[in-house]
This record gives sequence, C-alpha cells and structure tokens, in this order.
Amino acid sequence: MTIQTLDISPVGRVEGDLDVRVDIEDGYVVNAWTHAELFRGFEVILRGKDPQAGLIVTPRVCGICGASHLTSAAWALDTAWGTEVPRNAILARNLGQIVETIQSIPRYFYGLFAIDLTNKKYQQSSFYEEACRRFAAFTGKSYELGITISSKPVEIYALFGGQWPHSSYMVPGGVMCAPTLTDITRAWSILEYFRTNWLEPVWLGCSLERYEQINTYEDFMVWLEENPNHANSDLGFYWRMGLDIGLDKYGAGVGKYVTWGYLPHESKYQKPTIEGRNAALIMKSGVYDSFNDTHTSTDCGVVRENTTHSWYDEGTEDIHPFNRTTKPIKKNIKDFQGKYSWSTAVRHKEYGRLEAGALARQLVAGGKHGESWQHYDGFILNVFKQLGGASIHLRQLARVHEMVKLYRQAEHCLREFRLNDPWYIKPKEKDGQGWGATEAARGALCHWLHIEGGKIKNYQIMAPSTWNIGPRDAEGIRGPIEEALVGTPILDSTDPVEVGHVARSFDSCLVCTVHAHDAKTGQELARFRTA
Repeated sequence: MTIQTLDISPVGRVEGDLDVRVDIEDGYVVNAWTHAELFRGFEVILRGKDPQAGLIVTPRVCGICGASHLTSAAWALDTAWGTEVPRNAILARNLGQIVETIQSIPRYFYGLFAIDLTNKKYQQSSFYEEACRRFAAFTGKSYELGITISSKPVEIYALFGGQWPHSSYMVPGGVMCAPTLTDITRAWSILEYFRTNWLEPVWLGCSLERYEQINTYEDFMVWLEENPNHANSDLGFYWRMGLDIGLDKYGAGVGKYVTWGYLPHESKYQKPTIEGRNAALIMKSGVYDSFNDTHTSTDCGVVRENTTHSWYDEGTEDIHPFNRTTKPIKKNIKDFQGKYSWSTAVRHKEYGRLEAGALARQLVAGGKHGESWQHYDGFILNVFKQLGGASIHLRQLARVHEMVKLYRQAEHCLREFRLNDPWYIKPKEKDGQGWGATEAARGALCHWLHIEGGKIKNYQIMAPSTWNIGPRDAEGIRGPIEEALVGTPILDSTDPVEVGHVARSFDSCLVCTVHAHDAKTGQELARFRTA
C-alpha cells in the first residue's frame, strides 16, 4: 500500500511550536519526525549578563512552570557560589514548585488531553456521551471545574513569591520572603479547599487516605470496583473509558526513562553542591531501563546533546552542556534527512535516548536504589509491568497519581516551617560553574551556568521537551515522541486525533488551531479547532 505522509501543524494546545510529520501505511504510523518550530534563545540572551539575571529571565521561559526554572536557576547559583541555604528557604522553594505543579495537573488533563475523548471517533463507545458531558471544552462540567480549581494552588505561591507566574523570590542563599503565621494559615486553607472541593469528591471519589492504600494494579482495580463513587470519579471514569477505546495499546516510546529527582530535603542540602545533590533529594533521581528492569542513579555528568538534525551550527559530535555554546543558524529550512528542528537530541552517554516526565519519575520511584530514607512508590512500576509497558493511558495515570504525593509534600512544607528561623543567608559571589536541576510537571529540567569575570560566560537550559521532542541523533535514532508515534493506528487521516493523543501524553506545550495536509500534494486535508 502507498505510504501517505501527513504533516500536522501544530500538535499542541498551549504554544504553537511543535509540528509532527508521520508516514502512514495500512492505517498505522510507520515513521515520524517531531520538529520544534520556535527559537527563543534564552541562552544567547543571558550571555554577558549579571549572574543573577537568570533569576529574572528564566522564569519567563514558560508561563506555567516558571517556578521550576526559578528553582533551577537559584540552585545553579548556589552550587556555583558555594552558598548556605537555610532550612526554611528549602521548604519555601519546594512549596512554590509543588503548588505550581499541582495546578498544572488538572489544567493539563482537562484543558489539553481529555477534550480529545469527545472526538467523533469514539461515538461508538458506551462512555462517549458521558465523556462529552464531563470533558467537552468550555462546557463540560468537569472541564469547567477542573480548569477553575487549578488556579487555587498557585494562590499559595503568590503568598510566598508575591505573584504568580514569573516571581523571583528564590535567590542564591535562600528566599526573599518571611511568611507570617497568617500566611501559613491561609496557605493551609487554600490547600484544604483544593482537596475538599475537587481532589477528593470529583477526581478520586474517596479520601486521600483510601487512595494511598493502593500499591499495585490489583489494588487499583479493587478500588475501582469497590464503590460506585470510585468508578464514577473522573479518575475512575477516565481509566475505564481509556481501556475501552484502547489508549493502553499504543504510544510506548523508547522504553528507558530519566528523572533528575526533586525536592531537596530541608536538613540535608543546606550547603548545596553538584556532587551532594542526589543523596539529599526526597524524590530520588535515576534511570529506569525497562528492557533489563534495572534502576540506576544518574548525575549531570552523563548527559550529552547532539545537533546533527537541529538548526545549530555546532557540529555533529555529542557534547556536554557545560561545553556547548548555542549557535543558531539563520536559514532554518526543513530537511528531514538533515536539520529539521530547533530542539537538540539529548542522550545519556550509556543509555542513549530517554523519556522524561511524570511516567519516568514514577517508574524511577519504584526502584530500590538511592538512600534508604528517600521516597519509594512501586505502584506505577507494577502497572507498567502488568499492562506490558508504557502507553498513552499509563502516562496519564502516572501524572495524576503523583498529585496525591505532591499534596502530602505541600502539607509537609507547611508543617515544618520554623517562622523565627532564617530565610536567607547572604552569599559571597565568585566565578565558577553551577548546576541546578529539578522536575517540572513535564519532566527533567536543569540549568547549567558558567560565571567568569563576574558575568555569565555560558548558560544552558535543558527542558523536559528537549528530552522528549528532540529529533533524531547522529546515529539516526528517533527521539522519544518520534518513537512513541510509530505503531499508532490512524482511523481518519483528515482528523488524526491519535497523533495528538500520543504527543499530548508527553504534555508537549503547544497551541490551539491544527492544520493537516498531505505532504506530497500540499493539499490541506482539514482545519479544525482543538480547544
């Protein structure tokens, strides 16, 4: 059968900078290319600036996860300058990132992913009419509530940071805030409002305590069937519908997963160093290799970037970010045999291409590596094995499963503040290299910083989408989303909702009008709204 080449531009619903090309044969994707279409150049902007410019500039990289960038920028300066960070400040930084990630989860699920469940493709499903009532864009009862409730957690961020988004309250040596008992009490009330008005009654259909008893896929299925409130919660309904329409059958990806880990322990990382970071994290770092069922720790020395298929004039060798200088080329013409993306291809020097994101975090959480006190949760790893690997469906479960754990960590931060203790210790500036890393909602994020002569000599940002959206590497190996798209069934090439499912399961950050056309004829097949 003739191969049909289909271009979809853009794929996402937030920022219009990801295009996808797929080859379709006999109704299935047999090859794929992801090409990031937007060059922003923050690394170029920061060269020659004051070292603390990153605290102001990098939160503007993203309008929905600026706290993660601010966290990375602050820790990068801390490690470069050899600061001391007070216990309260670590808790305040963690809390800011936690509540920002919690707001992102319902906003992503309802606003970016679940609305596709109302696509006409699923009209034959017994779940379809209810999916439309719940998830239809703007009018769905769960859509409206989920999008609205997502704004509550970041009210806590504003209490500490002064505003959300784009606050710069995290600074080397601590934070620029000193909350009062009134602030802490207000934060508790906001957190409780989120739990009692949505998380328990709408999303879970049960208490957090009951959900936390789930440790295996068998436990999850027992939970699902033991009470109609569980089965008819948004989580229960989504899981049942996803199985019915086959979302567990495709979108596997590269089979290897990475997380930098996040949430430094308030008593174990007060004198931060690059080398000491792994042993001080509540949520541990690591790589999970599903082919060999192994967990290993990871650090900043293992990562490499390759620009063979990227619009940069930097050669074809793998290079460590500390040694990379961003050199964009002016003529960014798409050449699918050559350069076709602004994203680089990120590799682990031993494991190759890796997937980042909530699924990666939860698979690593199921490992026994790391320190004995660090967080362990084997649930998603067990589901992964029971279902035979990764899928669109499992990525959603991993993301929303994480929300309960983050809620508990937010409670921990509020409980552990000692209001009369220090929040900031002034550092001494000096030249050097620093590395700050964390986990944004979308996955592994880090900043690399080189200070020379009191100015930024080099700044590199490796975002989650760099891992996942990256093009082929020098060996021609597909990136994670490219690989996940292979094998995707396409029912209707004029409305390739399945491609959107796969790309959006990685939470690729993109925009709302999609144009599909046949790459050989140039004929536009469809133009339609996705939000």
